[in-house]
Amino acid sequence: MAVDVLTTADGREKTAKSRDYAATWFAARKAGEALDIGRASPPLRPSRPERPELLDPRDVPKRKPGSPQGRIALLHAVAHIELNAVDLHWDIIPRFADVAMPLGFYDDWVKAADEESKHFNLMCDCLEELGSFYGALPAHAGMWRAAEDTVDDLHGRLAVVPMVLEARGLDVTPGMIEIFRKGGVKNAVKALETIYAEEVSHVAYGSKWFHFLCGRHEQDPVVVFHALVRKYFHGPLKPPFNEEKRAEAGLPPDFYWPLADKLPDQKLR
Repeated sequence: MAVDVLTTADGREKTAKSRDYAATWFAARKAGEALDIGRASPPLRPSRPERPELLDPRDVPKRKPGSPQGRIALLHAVAHIELNAVDLHWDIIPRFADVAMPLGFYDDWVKAADEESKHFNLMCDCLEELGSFYGALPAHAGMWRAAEDTVDDLHGRLAVVPMVLEARGLDVTPGMIEIFRKGGVKNAVKALETIYAEEVSHVAYGSKWFHFLCGRHEQDPVVVFHALVRKYFHGPLKPPFNEEKRAEAGLPPDFYWPLADKLPDQKLR
């Protein structure tokens, strides 16, 4: 099921499959008949539609977020992030199926993939309401880099994807919500508030299973996290940090402040 999602190119079709498979998984779990995890070979890169055109981050056009065109560009960027997140959460299942993990591990990532699928569709709906669509603008080509860098390291994948990249979403989403509130785009505000609320649990899943693996190998989680982020993440972490939501997700300051490029007195209060 995971590989079928990963090898489906169209975003709406990909997320429809994702939601159907998530419902199948949880129906079986509710019935006390968990599906076999099985084995499959995920692609190194997931299938993608012909558009959007993928560009180097430096070449993606910058638009003022307060303008109508800027708001469309921001929604398009979030849609692109959410579609990549769908694939990231399905990819972790077959990619690391050789690592013995409890069924709760699969529950969490299937649920996360289901919610990311909902988020992508919410963003697409908002774009269409504003007369645009996903694929209308160029997008960031580097979104899958973290997956490729951690292709054979589950501990590294958990550190970089949910605990760094998704945690960054907790930092920046309140500002995006305010942009759309000021612009009077009510449905985008509601959609982003839904994303903001649900992304906390995705960061928490990463933290939970990261700590689980550290406990299994009798490792210090903070020391291991710092080493893996320095190995796989390209550049320092950027404050301000949303310390309240990060703490809610099980990510205390001693994990991320030592990796930041600013002094602690510039933190988000």
